[in-house]
Amino acid sequence: MPKRYKIEFFEEEELVYYYPNNISIEPNAVVFGTKKAEIIGKKQPNGRNTLSISTGLAKQLTIPTFLTSITIFQSDSSLIFGPLVGIFTSGFTNFPVKPIGGRSNLFSKLLSLHSSVGVVPFLFGEQHINWENQSIEGHFYHNGKWIQLTVPFPNVIYDRLPNRRSEKLKTTQKVKERLEKDFFIPWYNPGFFNKLDVYERLFNDRKALLYLPETSPFTSFHQVERMLSKYGQVYIKPINGSLGLGVHQVIYDRKTNHYYCRYHDTVNHLLKFTSLESLINHVFANKNLDRMLVQQGIQLIRDHRRPVDFRVHANKDENGSWKISAIAAKIAGSGSPTTHVKTGGEVKTLTEIFPKEEDQKKYKTKLEHAAMDLAVAIEKHLDGIIGEIGFDFGIDTNGNVWLFEANSKPGRSIFSHPGLKDSDVLTRKLTLSYAIFLTKKHIHEDLFI
Repeated sequence: MPKRYKIEFFEEEELVYYYPNNISIEPNAVVFGTKKAEIIGKKQPNGRNTLSISTGLAKQLTIPTFLTSITIFQSDSSLIFGPLVGIFTSGFTNFPVKPIGGRSNLFSKLLSLHSSVGVVPFLFGEQHINWENQSIEGHFYHNGKWIQLTVPFPNVIYDRLPNRRSEKLKTTQKVKERLEKDFFIPWYNPGFFNKLDVYERLFNDRKALLYLPETSPFTSFHQVERMLSKYGQVYIKPINGSLGLGVHQVIYDRKTNHYYCRYHDTVNHLLKFTSLESLINHVFANKNLDRMLVQQGIQLIRDHRRPVDFRVHANKDENGSWKISAIAAKIAGSGSPTTHVKTGGEVKTLTEIFPKEEDQKKYKTKLEHAAMDLAVAIEKHLDGIIGEIGFDFGIDTNGNVWLFEANSKPGRSIFSHPGLKDSDVLTRKLTLSYAIFLTKKHIHEDLFI
């Protein structure tokens, strides 16, 4: 069973290490990432449960000496130190203070949790890989500063590519394929979810089906007309969209026989039409409708007359189990078709939305159950190793929960709310903790070293 230990370094050129007293095996080799040293270890002479490594051995294995804790795995007669977690992304700059531009702060918060989790995370891109030496010039964050250190290939890789464009690059795909297939490195959270693909794969799952609004690719005016007649409103949005971009709410007023379209470009718009055809031809004139989907609109609960939806984060932990790490309410901005902060939306806690404690508990339980059911279903029906999902849920006026979107790389705007700081830390911790589970699984499958 892997366990986190305090790690310390002592000045000594000789390749020496003292392993914790409660480790049962007598190791004759140590491993860091994909680098191995055939060295017989010595048990701590004074009974301490601490890992002590000479600076000479740390240098040979390229273990960063600023580490204060690390997880130790046992495999036959070897001790594996780590896990070494490579966070793969793109968009690097030449500025040492902000090596990943505007996202540097996001990643610094993630990497700064290494001691509390017992992992060794670093940031890298395709250009930092030395295939010949099987090493990476990784970006580490320590003591408020970014530093670059050469490390071996990692135990696992966490995919944090920023967008679909970078994901589709041939160079990116080759890196992923080579590290996964040639070096057997688990790669988790690969790829952005396709909204329509997620819906179609979940449609045949009995539990998941309970949360799915009717959704289909845009095919014709007749299709939209039928759904408007049935539901009163629909959403037309990009199949591969994100951040609420390109989302249009179409509403049919049965009393006046008018059609309304609400959307956001640089400002929020609400347009009125006498026919659906004129609405489509005007609003979507320069848009590729083949890349859009139509989704059933839901009569959502409201906060001061503004529609509310909910973001729920689900993460895998160090045991490979799903945990609900964050729940927040998002209130739509005035005239906005979505609840995104960039379009005037506001983030609130469940306590702020539901003043009554019984309502808080009721809806928290409903949202957690929905997220757990759907996380299990998505993991079952979609490809790749999935370690985190951000769900966007709606709750209708009858109290039913509906899935609007599932995000493989959820944004973190909700954590700007002061009441969600603990959840912010928890989601980041779990993101790294999952690497412990994957490394343990990898070792037991005999694919390691």
